[in-house]
Amino acid sequence: MNELLWIALLFANFILITLAYKLFGKRGLYMWIPIATIIANIQVIQTIELFGFTATLGNIVYATSFLVTDILSENYGKEDAKQGVWIGFYSLVSMTLIMKIAVLFQPAQEEFAQKTYESLTTIFNFMPRLVIASLLAYLASQRYDIWAYHFLRQKFEGKKRIWIRNNLSTMVSQLLDSVIFSVIAFAGVYSFPVLLEIIFTTYVLKWLVAAADTPFVYIGSVIYQRQKDKKTKFNYI
Repeated sequence: MNELLWIALLFANFILITLAYKLFGKRGLYMWIPIATIIANIQVIQTIELFGFTATLGNIVYATSFLVTDILSENYGKEDAKQGVWIGFYSLVSMTLIMKIAVLFQPAQEEFAQKTYESLTTIFNFMPRLVIASLLAYLASQRYDIWAYHFLRQKFEGKKRIWIRNNLSTMVSQLLDSVIFSVIAFAGVYSFPVLLEIIFTTYVLKWLVAAADTPFVYIGSVIYQRQKDKKTKFNYI
Protein backbone atom coordinates (compact mmCIF):
# COMPACT_ATOMS: atom_id res chain seq x y z
CA MET A 1 0.00 0.00 0.00
CA ASN A 2 2.79 2.43 0.89
CA GLU A 3 4.46 1.81 -2.47
CA LEU A 4 1.30 2.74 -4.40
CA LEU A 5 0.82 5.85 -2.27
CA TRP A 6 4.48 6.78 -2.85
CA ILE A 7 4.04 6.55 -6.63
CA ALA A 8 0.80 8.57 -6.41
CA LEU A 9 2.54 11.22 -4.29
CA LEU A 10 5.44 11.30 -6.73
CA PHE A 11 3.26 12.09 -9.72
CA ALA A 12 1.08 14.47 -7.71
CA ASN A 13 4.22 16.54 -7.08
CA PHE A 14 5.23 16.45 -10.75
CA ILE A 15 1.76 17.43 -11.92
CA LEU A 16 1.52 20.30 -9.42
CA ILE A 17 4.90 21.66 -10.57
CA THR A 18 3.82 21.45 -14.21
CA LEU A 19 0.51 23.16 -13.40
CA ALA A 20 2.28 25.92 -11.42
CA TYR A 21 4.58 26.56 -14.38
CA LYS A 22 1.74 26.57 -16.88
CA LEU A 23 -0.42 28.92 -14.78
CA PHE A 24 2.21 31.32 -13.41
CA GLY A 25 5.25 30.93 -15.64
CA LYS A 26 8.68 31.30 -14.07
CA ARG A 27 7.10 32.69 -10.91
CA GLY A 28 5.30 29.36 -10.50
CA LEU A 29 8.64 27.56 -10.43
CA TYR A 30 10.04 29.98 -7.86
CA MET A 31 6.84 29.52 -5.85
CA TRP A 32 7.32 25.76 -5.72
CA ILE A 33 10.82 25.85 -4.24
CA PRO A 34 9.84 27.16 -0.76
CA ILE A 35 6.78 24.89 -0.85
CA ALA A 36 9.05 21.90 -1.43
CA THR A 37 11.73 22.80 1.11
CA ILE A 38 9.26 23.63 3.90
CA ILE A 39 7.02 20.59 3.34
CA ALA A 40 10.07 18.31 3.14
CA ASN A 41 11.28 19.49 6.54
CA ILE A 42 7.85 18.72 8.02
CA GLN A 43 7.40 15.36 6.31
CA VAL A 44 10.90 14.20 7.28
CA ILE A 45 9.55 13.61 10.80
CA GLN A 46 7.48 10.68 9.53
CA THR A 47 9.28 7.42 8.77
CA ILE A 48 7.67 4.75 6.62
CA GLU A 49 8.38 1.25 5.32
CA LEU A 50 8.95 1.47 1.57
CA PHE A 51 10.26 -1.18 -0.86
CA GLY A 52 11.66 -3.10 2.10
CA PHE A 53 13.50 -0.09 3.52
CA THR A 54 12.77 2.32 6.34
CA ALA A 55 12.70 5.81 4.85
CA THR A 56 11.51 9.32 5.59
CA LEU A 57 8.48 10.69 3.78
CA GLY A 58 10.03 14.00 2.73
CA ASN A 59 12.34 12.58 0.07
CA ILE A 60 9.94 13.07 -2.84
CA VAL A 61 9.00 16.70 -2.36
CA TYR A 62 12.57 17.65 -1.46
CA ALA A 63 13.90 15.99 -4.61
CA THR A 64 11.41 17.91 -6.76
CA SER A 65 13.27 21.15 -5.94
CA PHE A 66 16.07 19.76 -8.12
CA LEU A 67 13.58 19.22 -10.95
CA VAL A 68 12.55 22.86 -10.66
CA THR A 69 16.13 24.19 -10.75
CA ASP A 70 16.82 21.98 -13.78
CA ILE A 71 13.80 23.47 -15.59
CA LEU A 72 15.01 26.96 -14.63
CA SER A 73 18.50 26.09 -15.86
CA GLU A 74 17.24 24.69 -19.15
CA ASN A 75 14.81 27.49 -20.00
CA TYR A 76 16.21 30.61 -18.34
CA GLY A 77 19.87 30.03 -17.55
CA LYS A 78 22.25 29.58 -14.64
CA GLU A 79 21.57 32.86 -12.83
CA ASP A 80 17.81 32.28 -12.66
CA ALA A 81 18.43 28.79 -11.30
CA LYS A 82 20.82 30.17 -8.67
CA GLN A 83 18.15 32.65 -7.61
CA GLY A 84 15.79 29.72 -7.10
CA VAL A 85 18.35 28.03 -4.84
CA TRP A 86 18.72 31.17 -2.71
CA ILE A 87 14.92 31.44 -2.44
CA GLY A 88 14.85 27.90 -1.08
CA PHE A 89 17.72 28.59 1.33
CA TYR A 90 16.03 31.76 2.60
CA SER A 91 12.74 29.92 3.10
CA LEU A 92 14.47 27.23 5.19
CA VAL A 93 16.20 29.80 7.39
CA SER A 94 12.99 31.81 7.78
CA MET A 95 10.85 28.80 8.68
CA THR A 96 13.41 27.58 11.22
CA LEU A 97 13.67 30.96 12.94
CA ILE A 98 9.93 31.67 13.00
CA MET A 99 8.93 28.22 14.25
CA LYS A 100 11.69 28.13 16.88
CA ILE A 101 10.11 31.28 18.33
CA ALA A 102 6.57 29.92 17.89
CA VAL A 103 7.16 26.83 20.03
CA LEU A 104 8.28 29.05 22.92
CA PHE A 105 4.76 30.49 23.36
CA GLN A 106 2.75 29.22 26.29
CA PRO A 107 -0.41 27.52 24.96
CA ALA A 108 -3.87 28.64 26.10
CA GLN A 109 -5.56 26.72 28.89
CA GLU A 110 -8.09 25.11 26.54
CA GLU A 111 -5.54 24.32 23.84
CA PHE A 112 -4.84 20.59 23.40
CA ALA A 113 -2.61 19.94 20.38
CA GLN A 114 0.50 21.64 21.74
CA LYS A 115 -0.21 21.58 25.48
CA THR A 116 -1.21 17.94 25.73
CA TYR A 117 0.66 16.28 22.88
CA GLU A 118 3.43 18.86 22.20
CA SER A 119 2.76 18.44 18.48
CA LEU A 120 4.38 21.70 17.39
CA THR A 121 7.42 21.05 19.53
CA THR A 122 7.83 17.57 18.07
CA ILE A 123 7.74 18.86 14.49
CA PHE A 124 9.38 22.28 14.71
CA ASN A 125 11.78 22.20 17.64
CA PHE A 126 14.68 21.52 15.28
CA MET A 127 17.98 20.39 16.69
CA PRO A 128 20.77 22.82 15.68
CA ARG A 129 22.76 19.94 14.21
CA LEU A 130 19.89 18.91 11.92
CA VAL A 131 19.34 22.51 10.83
CA ILE A 132 23.00 22.94 9.91
CA ALA A 133 23.01 19.59 8.10
CA SER A 134 19.90 20.48 6.13
CA LEU A 135 21.08 23.96 5.13
CA LEU A 136 24.59 22.90 4.11
CA ALA A 137 23.37 19.84 2.20
CA TYR A 138 20.74 21.86 0.35
CA LEU A 139 23.08 24.68 -0.61
CA ALA A 140 26.02 22.49 -1.66
CA SER A 141 23.98 19.98 -3.66
CA GLN A 142 21.84 22.58 -5.43
CA ARG A 143 24.86 24.71 -6.37
CA TYR A 144 26.58 21.62 -7.73
CA ASP A 145 23.44 20.60 -9.64
CA ILE A 146 23.30 23.94 -11.44
CA TRP A 147 27.01 23.91 -12.25
CA ALA A 148 26.87 20.32 -13.53
CA TYR A 149 23.72 20.94 -15.58
CA HIS A 150 25.32 23.82 -17.46
CA PHE A 151 28.64 22.01 -17.85
CA LEU A 152 26.80 19.07 -19.42
CA ARG A 153 24.71 21.43 -21.52
CA GLN A 154 27.89 22.73 -23.14
CA LYS A 155 29.03 19.14 -23.76
CA PHE A 156 25.65 17.84 -24.96
CA GLU A 157 23.88 20.75 -26.60
CA GLY A 158 20.39 20.32 -28.03
CA LYS A 159 16.91 19.43 -26.87
CA LYS A 160 17.50 15.73 -27.53
CA ARG A 161 20.21 15.71 -24.86
CA ILE A 162 18.10 17.08 -21.99
CA TRP A 163 17.80 13.62 -20.44
CA ILE A 164 21.60 13.33 -20.17
CA ARG A 165 22.19 16.59 -18.34
CA ASN A 166 19.08 16.24 -16.19
CA ASN A 167 19.89 12.73 -14.98
CA LEU A 168 23.65 13.04 -14.58
CA SER A 169 23.55 16.37 -12.77
CA THR A 170 20.66 15.46 -10.48
CA MET A 171 21.79 11.96 -9.59
CA VAL A 172 25.23 13.14 -8.52
CA SER A 173 23.85 16.15 -6.65
CA GLN A 174 21.36 13.92 -4.82
CA LEU A 175 24.23 11.68 -3.70
CA LEU A 176 26.11 14.75 -2.49
CA ASP A 177 23.01 15.91 -0.60
CA SER A 178 22.46 12.53 1.05
CA VAL A 179 26.09 12.17 2.15
CA ILE A 180 26.47 15.72 3.52
CA PHE A 181 23.19 15.65 5.43
CA SER A 182 23.60 12.16 6.87
CA VAL A 183 27.22 12.62 7.95
CA ILE A 184 26.63 15.99 9.64
CA ALA A 185 23.31 14.96 11.19
CA PHE A 186 24.02 11.37 12.25
CA ALA A 187 27.79 10.75 12.51
CA GLY A 188 28.45 9.57 16.05
CA VAL A 189 24.73 9.03 16.62
CA TYR A 190 24.54 5.78 14.67
CA SER A 191 27.19 3.15 13.98
CA PHE A 192 29.03 3.35 10.67
CA PRO A 193 27.08 0.47 9.03
CA VAL A 194 23.76 2.09 10.02
CA LEU A 195 24.99 5.44 8.73
CA LEU A 196 25.85 3.86 5.38
CA GLU A 197 22.39 2.27 5.24
CA ILE A 198 20.73 5.64 5.86
CA ILE A 199 22.79 7.24 3.08
CA PHE A 200 22.04 4.36 0.71
CA THR A 201 18.28 4.19 1.29
CA THR A 202 17.90 7.97 1.16
CA TYR A 203 19.86 8.18 -2.08
CA VAL A 204 18.02 5.31 -3.76
CA LEU A 205 14.65 6.99 -3.22
CA LYS A 206 15.97 10.34 -4.46
CA TRP A 207 17.52 8.56 -7.45
CA LEU A 208 14.13 7.08 -8.32
CA VAL A 209 12.59 10.55 -8.21
CA ALA A 210 15.39 11.92 -10.41
CA ALA A 211 14.89 9.12 -12.95
CA ALA A 212 11.13 9.66 -13.04
CA ASP A 213 11.25 13.45 -13.43
CA THR A 214 13.02 13.51 -16.83
CA PRO A 215 9.81 13.67 -18.95
CA PHE A 216 8.71 16.68 -16.92
CA VAL A 217 11.87 18.60 -17.85
CA TYR A 218 10.86 18.06 -21.48
CA ILE A 219 7.30 19.14 -20.67
CA GLY A 220 8.74 22.25 -19.00
CA SER A 221 10.68 22.99 -22.18
CA VAL A 222 7.48 22.70 -24.25
CA ILE A 223 5.59 25.01 -21.87
CA TYR A 224 8.41 27.55 -22.05
CA GLN A 225 8.44 27.52 -25.85
CA ARG A 226 4.66 27.95 -26.04
CA GLN A 227 4.74 30.84 -23.57
CA LYS A 228 7.58 32.40 -25.53
CA ASP A 229 5.72 32.02 -28.86
CA LYS A 230 2.55 33.44 -27.33
CA LYS A 231 4.43 36.45 -25.97
CA THR A 232 6.14 37.03 -29.31
CA LYS A 233 2.83 36.85 -31.16
CA PHE A 234 1.24 39.28 -28.69
CA ASN A 235 4.11 41.77 -29.05
CA TYR A 236 3.95 41.49 -32.83
CA ILE A 237 0.23 42.29 -32.82
